[in-house]
Amino acid sequence: MSTALTTTTPSANALPEKFANPFLQIKGVLAQPAVRRSLPMAMLVGLIAAAALAWMTLSTPTQKTLFTNLTDADKQAVTSALTQAGINSRIDDGTGALTVDEDKYSKARMLLAGQGLPKAAPGGYAILDQLPMGVSRAVEGERLRQARETEIARSIEEIDAVAEARVHLAMPESSVFVRDNASPSASVIIKLQGGRALSDAQVQSIINLVASSVPGMKPESVSVVDQMGALLSKPGGAGATSDSDKRLEVQRQTESKVRQQLTQLLTPLVGVGNFTAEVQADINLDETQATRESYDKQGALRAETGNWTGNQAPSPATPGGIPGALSNTPPPASQLSTPQPANGASGQPATPDPAPTPGGPAPNPNKQTDSFQRAYDLGKEVSVTRNAPGTVKRLSVAVLLRDPATGKRSAMEIGQITDLVKSAVGYDQGRQDQVTVISRKFADPGDVATSKWYDNAWLPVLARNATAIVIALLVLLLGVRPLAKGLMKKREEATPGALPMGAADGDTAAALAAEGITVHHPVGLERLAESQNIDDRIGAVRGFTRDNPARAALALRDMMKADAK
Repeated sequence: MSTALTTTTPSANALPEKFANPFLQIKGVLAQPAVRRSLPMAMLVGLIAAAALAWMTLSTPTQKTLFTNLTDADKQAVTSALTQAGINSRIDDGTGALTVDEDKYSKARMLLAGQGLPKAAPGGYAILDQLPMGVSRAVEGERLRQARETEIARSIEEIDAVAEARVHLAMPESSVFVRDNASPSASVIIKLQGGRALSDAQVQSIINLVASSVPGMKPESVSVVDQMGALLSKPGGAGATSDSDKRLEVQRQTESKVRQQLTQLLTPLVGVGNFTAEVQADINLDETQATRESYDKQGALRAETGNWTGNQAPSPATPGGIPGALSNTPPPASQLSTPQPANGASGQPATPDPAPTPGGPAPNPNKQTDSFQRAYDLGKEVSVTRNAPGTVKRLSVAVLLRDPATGKRSAMEIGQITDLVKSAVGYDQGRQDQVTVISRKFADPGDVATSKWYDNAWLPVLARNATAIVIALLVLLLGVRPLAKGLMKKREEATPGALPMGAADGDTAAALAAEGITVHHPVGLERLAESQNIDDRIGAVRGFTRDNPARAALALRDMMKADAK
């Protein structure tokens, strides 16, 4: 008899059986006893890892972009400032954006704005290197103007009080006609540091800097404005100041000086925070000039001017001269004129006698004219008085003292403090100055408006952490615990009727037998030795193998080794 062996060659497209159904393969792996025993622990570790991952995801705040496209210097400065303030920041490797926690975004912005960060500025004259070839003259001129504006803004930002600056230049096209030429002008807007201000000298230096940087620009053509929209440059040009500005400036300086004197006087006496003082000064900026002449003798005659005209009394004419027709001619009739009063009383000048004309009548020898002007040298003094502006016309001072905790201040004490205040501020009764000192209890500061409990910053963090804890507990209670129970139940079902160690085999076994449940007791070596027939011994070996698989495998190995020898 011959036996034919048939060999079946698998096709090229057929897959091995173990790869034909991966689900069966996975099921087979999970059905192994070692995997089944370690599966609950693996599931527990996986769930704990998932809970930790959820915790980390929920506890990490959402990031918000703070700045983009910063230079390396600005990134270093901003990161250092945020680290010193205790704010965590991150730099995205892909975009280079600087991000912070969403709840720290506003705080970081205010912190960096207070420190004037970042300080990135345009490239200045470096943008001229980026000009492509063949650009028009207009584009080239605009780029040159932009570069000049940027460089001037950088120069202005070097001033300590200036945080940012922008410059706008208006440069008209040059013309060959003189009447069509227009002078350039500039506008400067500056952003000051927090709590800082520019003095008039600093504003004037900025104006001169801009005017000197552009050919043909005059300082009067430069306007400077701050971030609040206040015009810092004077409308009249360099050094121009209106009377109202002068008055306010002098008034501010005077009040500040008096207030400082009161602070230095009252601080050692009543203590810091136990008084408050207000000063109102009325400044006189009127400039007056007077000239006065004084003499040693008041009422003395200083100068005299006058004239007089009249006729002399007639006298008998006596013949004289060469006898002839001319000498025998009678004289013409006389003409009388009104005499002028002395010292110009009438206000009209005296009429002089008519000059003799050739061929006319001869002047009257009986008429007389007299004019005089006299000056007397007396002691004279000329004084010029000029009152400079800026004097104090009236001063009002009000001082409020805090009552001591033990009681009230006496009238004598308040009077002494009033006298001290008058001496410190330069009280002048002739100017009708007013000084008032009273003592009262200060009102308690109002309760600071506290935010609602749900507006606190710690509430979102607490909510995220509590949510993560609840999720972890739900995973453990609803996921791990039922799974562990299910696995334990399957294991118990795999060994039906097996009683746990220490279980009673008396009444319990009888009750289980009554219910139709077969109870299998653990099988040991003693039961194998007590077995009499072959069937009992086979059953005992099966029970021992079921209860002690490891020991049964070792025994089988020893038996195989013994047979081999």
